Amino acid sequence: MSEADRTFPRMFDLSGRVALVTGGCRGLGFAIARGLAAAGAHVVVNGRDARALADTVERLGVDGHRVTTARFDVTDTTAVREGVAGIAASAGHVDILVNNAGIQRRHALVDFPKQDWDDIIATNLTAPHVVAQAVLPAMIERRRGKIVHIASLLSEFARPGVVPYTAAKGGLRQLTRGMAVELAPHGIQVNAIAPGYFATEMNRALLDDPKFDAWVKARTPAGRWGEPDEIAGLAVFLASPAADYVTGQMIMIDGGMSVAL
Repeated sequence: MSEADRTFPRMFDLSGRVALVTGGCRGLGFAIARGLAAAGAHVVVNGRDARALADTVERLGVDGHRVTTARFDVTDTTAVREGVAGIAASAGHVDILVNNAGIQRRHALVDFPKQDWDDIIATNLTAPHVVAQAVLPAMIERRRGKIVHIASLLSEFARPGVVPYTAAKGGLRQLTRGMAVELAPHGIQVNAIAPGYFATEMNRALLDDPKFDAWVKARTPAGRWGEPDEIAGLAVFLASPAADYVTGQMIMIDGGMSVAL
């Protein structure tokens, strides 16, 4: 076996790393948490529901993965700081942060409720900044770290009825770039994954709408919705040493929708 053959697997090995996945109890967050755990990371799954967190640990523990939980609301700055401090005390400093927690609300722009706007911006844009701030001091001190934001196809494009979500995810793309430029001298890489239409509970209303389901399948060159597990490999790559020279990027994972006429 050549040196390259021996080195290649280690490029994706996350053994000894602590990874925090916000909103990791279901959907894409759960799939990412499982992928990072399978690559060897000690995964800390964040959420607000104690029962959902316990169920997640049980589901992931079946495969022998090292998984613990951190219960806090990502929109509460004090709770975030306390939660990250608790992770450091029990599991070690966070090496990998996946900002996955997000919400969606759908209304016509003309009467979009102000509270819904505030909630969407707080969860999808402000929270990634707040959680990153909490983990950064230790990353900067150790001169290493990986931050992966979960953006969206709507970071680049738009659809009616979800203007605040589009604004937040577009802002997340720019947050990724700004953070990447500022943190690169500290050995920290910041990137984003922009999923297209995935078959998750967050998209249940769309999946159950025959007209929208048909539109997604016709508009996507792959001819189908994405399956949550299909995002895990990209997340592992961006969290691994294989991506040490990749920063400031937003990578689409959408079955070709973003490049098709």
